[in-house]
Amino acid sequence: MTTAPSGLVVVDKPAGWTSHDVVARVRRLAGTRKVGHAGTLDPMATGVLVLGVERATRLLTYVVGADKDYEATVRLGATTTTDDAEGETLSTADASGVTQAQVRAAVVPLTGPIQQVPSAVSAIKVDGKRSYARVRAGEDVVLPARPVVVHAFDVRGARQVPTADGTALDVDVAVTCSSGTYVRALARDLGAALGVGGHLTALRRTRVGGYGLAVARTLEQLEESFTVLSLEDAARAAFAVRELDDAEAVALGHGKRIASAVDGPVGTPEAPVAAFAPDGGLVALLADADGAARPLLVLRPA
Repeated sequence: MTTAPSGLVVVDKPAGWTSHDVVARVRRLAGTRKVGHAGTLDPMATGVLVLGVERATRLLTYVVGADKDYEATVRLGATTTTDDAEGETLSTADASGVTQAQVRAAVVPLTGPIQQVPSAVSAIKVDGKRSYARVRAGEDVVLPARPVVVHAFDVRGARQVPTADGTALDVDVAVTCSSGTYVRALARDLGAALGVGGHLTALRRTRVGGYGLAVARTLEQLEESFTVLSLEDAARAAFAVRELDDAEAVALGHGKRIASAVDGPVGTPEAPVAAFAPDGGLVALLADADGAARPLLVLRPA
């Protein structure tokens, strides 16, 4: 029996947990099987994981594509099979001669609209099978490059780390990027650009769209008191807002189109507008086209 209302749960995922592990725990806490997440985090990563409960799972499609913020540590001086610390070492190099100035110069070509080759152990499907599954089965997988946008790639600091093969350089970075960007691929490409190789040793996601760590709760906190972010609060945090009159709310509740807002925000399928009834209830998510706003998702049928 369901014990939790529909809404979003923003979890501060601990290291060592898969996203599915977190979903399973929240299903138990919420008392419902209808729980999903808006984009995975690798087991080694921590931070913001957005989950939907009951009707709020329908919002997740529109949260998945949101920009994201990360804090990460890139180790220069070694490459791995997974482009992160969980993989086997492929090559090493002495990075003691790499300066912060060189690192800052090398991140510039990796900023902005770029063509990125995802890690071979990503969850991208190749002929219906996950790429990481093909790699584990012994296949040599090379994924095609795809367009992503790295809005910011900032170097926060660096420190030398003695290793058995020489000296590595650990670089702390902050990344703001579009959905579909792999931070470990940025680590790999940064190391390649500097000629010493690189991989990711730490990753923390600090924001997904309108949801940051300020509203995230640990699993321990959720165990003590399980609450959800209401559909209304969740939508106001993630989307532009349009306030409806009574007639518009009724029309949208029937799945009909309404006139585009004269002065309000314009919605698109990728970035819809959240439409609210006069009583504050969330009615629908809207996209505008040809002078009308059509409901992409009706959350309060008339």
